[in-house]
Amino acid sequence: MAARTAVQATSAFYQASPGIRLFRLALGAFERVAPSLGVRAARRLFCTPLPPKQMTRRAKWAQPWQAEHWPFENASVTLYSPAVAPHAPVVLLVHGWGGHARQMLPLAESLAQRGLRPVLLELPAHGHSAGSTSSLPQFARAIEYVAARLVQQGHTIRAVVAHSLAANAAAYAASRGMQAQRLVLLAPPASPREYTRYFAKVFGLSEMTRMAMQKRIESAEGALMQLFEPDAVGPRIRVPTLIVHDSDDSINSFSDGQAYAHAIHGSRFVATEGLGHRKILKDAKVLGEVAIFTA
Repeated sequence: MAARTAVQATSAFYQASPGIRLFRLALGAFERVAPSLGVRAARRLFCTPLPPKQMTRRAKWAQPWQAEHWPFENASVTLYSPAVAPHAPVVLLVHGWGGHARQMLPLAESLAQRGLRPVLLELPAHGHSAGSTSSLPQFARAIEYVAARLVQQGHTIRAVVAHSLAANAAAYAASRGMQAQRLVLLAPPASPREYTRYFAKVFGLSEMTRMAMQKRIESAEGALMQLFEPDAVGPRIRVPTLIVHDSDDSINSFSDGQAYAHAIHGSRFVATEGLGHRKILKDAKVLGEVAIFTA
């Protein structure tokens, strides 16, 4: 079976909910009769993580994990860390868009076995963190803030390990001097602008509406989307970097990971096969590669 394209994957992501299908019809109507309202509605949906965070709150965190909730902007972030080895070097683990911290547990357990202290970050509007909307720039600000606060508390950050959109955000944060000794990017996307195009195609929006939505997001966040792309961030990343990407990833193209490898001088690129976008987070080979690189 041929791998899905990114547009097909995005379409399946949004078409899964009957409510979203109704929203698609409403967006089309707004675009025709009230364009400015259509742009605001499109931006709201684009910045709303799916599936809803309530669906990821059911599982309980067992010992030895303890949770902390830190206020952040108009929302909060949640951090999960083990009670043991409080002074060991920290590895900050960050989930992707629509994800949650539990997805990073296999990596966390692998790193703990190496004597490191995994800290799992749940981003705004995800999991147990407050907020209903978020964005790539907010992801980057949250990662920068948490890393800086951990350093202020006396921790050494051995590495930041991030998946999918958070990998894009972590690369941007690293290019701005985030205090982490190493960087691991798992299945990173190369172009946030492309996702506005996928989104517009799925919802049948015109290019004029898409551009207006992008500009509204950029003006609200104070950052242009092109500044997050590999060619913009890669040359400014000065720490050893590992990039892992699967050739069958239908969410973020394999070429996206290759673009980061090309842009970040001296980076190491590991290609996998048959894992797709999320199984990469629990594959034994990938866990071993990340553990060796960070430890």
